[in-house]
Amino acid sequence: MSNHDYDIAVIGAGAAGLTVTAGAAQAGAKTLLIEKEPVLGGDCLHYGCVPSKTLIKTAHVYQQMKNAARFGLPEVSVPQVDFAQIRDRIQRVIADIQPHDSPERFCQLGAEVEFGRAEFIDQHQVRIESSSGQTRKVSAKTWVLATGSTASAPKVPGLAETPYLTNREIFSLDKLPSSLIIIGGGPIAIEMAQAFARLGSQVQVIQRSQQILSREDPDLAAMVQALLAQEGVTFHLDTQLVKIRDLGQTREVVFKDSEGRETSVQGDALLVALGRKAGVDGLGLENAGVDFTPKGIPVDNRLRTNQKHIYACGDATGAFQFTHAAGYEGGVVVTNAVFHLPRKTDYTWMPACTYTDPEFASLGLNETQAKKQGQEYTVWTESFADNDRSLAEEE
Repeated sequence: MSNHDYDIAVIGAGAAGLTVTAGAAQAGAKTLLIEKEPVLGGDCLHYGCVPSKTLIKTAHVYQQMKNAARFGLPEVSVPQVDFAQIRDRIQRVIADIQPHDSPERFCQLGAEVEFGRAEFIDQHQVRIESSSGQTRKVSAKTWVLATGSTASAPKVPGLAETPYLTNREIFSLDKLPSSLIIIGGGPIAIEMAQAFARLGSQVQVIQRSQQILSREDPDLAAMVQALLAQEGVTFHLDTQLVKIRDLGQTREVVFKDSEGRETSVQGDALLVALGRKAGVDGLGLENAGVDFTPKGIPVDNRLRTNQKHIYACGDATGAFQFTHAAGYEGGVVVTNAVFHLPRKTDYTWMPACTYTDPEFASLGLNETQAKKQGQEYTVWTESFADNDRSLAEEE
């Protein structure tokens, strides 16, 4: 018999944590799930996959409305969007999915759910502090760290004193910014650049490297950039940030270009999309003897930390920061930690998709331009994106 309160305890209720919790509880393990936010579901449901794909779908429909004549339909005069209505629709979509990630569901599976911040006291025991300030100590034979990640903020003079947006705020704006500056050129930055440009914002993207979507093939990244530029997005590549200023009603970003010349741009809103940092702060991992860095918690191929009874999965490891990767890793943890069957991770075929849509820009190309920029890729990516976009359509 175990001398601990629980067989297994999970910190974090995103995709990885919920997968482990459901699997462990249904297997008969005495399971505790701890979540610091007031609701379950993690970033994917509240600040990532679901709201972003809902917004992208809305922007796609709006773009279709503006381009009705290209489909042989009567030309339509489309009014400006009311972002408050878009925001409300995003919240409705989240609310429709929320019951699948509710405490009641996981309690019915046999787990216990507790809301509060967890901090390790030693290798098996944590202190949980609720939002009301009440604390209690619990122990578990096995722990799982599924604490996700948060947006990284660059160390640029003036940023800390300047209001800016991340993925946590961008989907809950009261109104559409007339101009939007985006720092970063990764998937989040580029998806939001196209969506907000289609909705009516003047968008400028500031990227430190010479290529947007730097993990993708250069020719495909160049095609996406060219097509977004046709939709009105302005790109500043190969830059070095100098400072950021709050001008009251606008934000100013000062940067140096590849020639060392200093340039500044202004916008009503500033979105920082420069990658993610692992959720390791405040966990007291040093008290449990767990190795970690700001980039993530190192694990072996069975997702064990240097403390073999403590596992880490999902964004907290800093590896593949995808919801489907988190779910997969949660399954690996359950196999090892609950069933005690040695299962190793295999990332040979890890899919990924950036949800940009080249359809309407490609319609504006002549035949020579279309061939030059890779029309065959446009057809392929559009059909691929159509299948995945359907995930955000169910409301």
